[in-house]
Amino acid sequence: MSEVVRYDRHGPVALVTMNRPEYRNAQNSAMTYALDEAFTRAVDDPGVKVIVLAGAGKHFSAGHDIGTPGRDVDVTFERRAVMWWDHVDRAGGDQRFARESEVYLGMCRRWREIPKPMLASVQGACIAGGLMLAWVCDLIVASDDAFFADPVVRMGIPGVEYFAHPWILGPRAAKEVLFTGERFSAQQAKEWGMVSRVVPRESLEEATFALAEKIAEMPQFGLALTKKAVNQAEDLMGLRSGMDSVFGLHHLAHAHNAETGGDSLAGQDARTMRAANQQAG
Repeated sequence: MSEVVRYDRHGPVALVTMNRPEYRNAQNSAMTYALDEAFTRAVDDPGVKVIVLAGAGKHFSAGHDIGTPGRDVDVTFERRAVMWWDHVDRAGGDQRFARESEVYLGMCRRWREIPKPMLASVQGACIAGGLMLAWVCDLIVASDDAFFADPVVRMGIPGVEYFAHPWILGPRAAKEVLFTGERFSAQQAKEWGMVSRVVPRESLEEATFALAEKIAEMPQFGLALTKKAVNQAEDLMGLRSGMDSVFGLHHLAHAHNAETGGDSLAGQDARTMRAANQQAG
């Protein structure tokens, strides 16, 4: 397994850890496929009843990799999440739509359907693409120093590809988060219903595993059916079809940026986004 993700087994709990701490666990395609491999390993192990997703270092995830030396947008993907052609020999919107359908929206949907409960253990930054990784989990345990944001409206884009905002946060909070781009705290996330528990930073791992082990006492098939039941209810509330509609708007925004400024990210990079986020926070 790639070193960008670590896999450990603790009794009935599989711990999957994003391991790019020097880049705040920015998500490139190598990490995406390493995560998928780790989750598949956990699903295939009958002794694993619960999966915990964590991030090494000070931060859970700073989001999509838009500027590290490990950025790999031109690498051929493996087409595990969707059946679509590869993107590396395509141009314009064809290239971006193919890639983001697979490694962002497609992968997140694939992970949301994992038939075992998943807990996100979140500390520090959980930004944009990091939200997607936390949101596909069934529960989120956050440290009291955790903070969240989806600032991509600064790029002229209506939120990250996995557009769960109105269902996770509620419409009003979703608009506030997107319109301002500002960070919000773990406590605010809990008030909005996004986070399950907020604990001191030093207790995060212990609290997450205590909850995971409690869940692991339940029958495995019962957990799988219950997860499917809640997911189906969300989809009946419009989650899946809503994401499809907004994914089109997301790509319209990329195309508009490219047509008017020659850059699909509206001239933003990791440095400018980080500076803007710090000012907003």
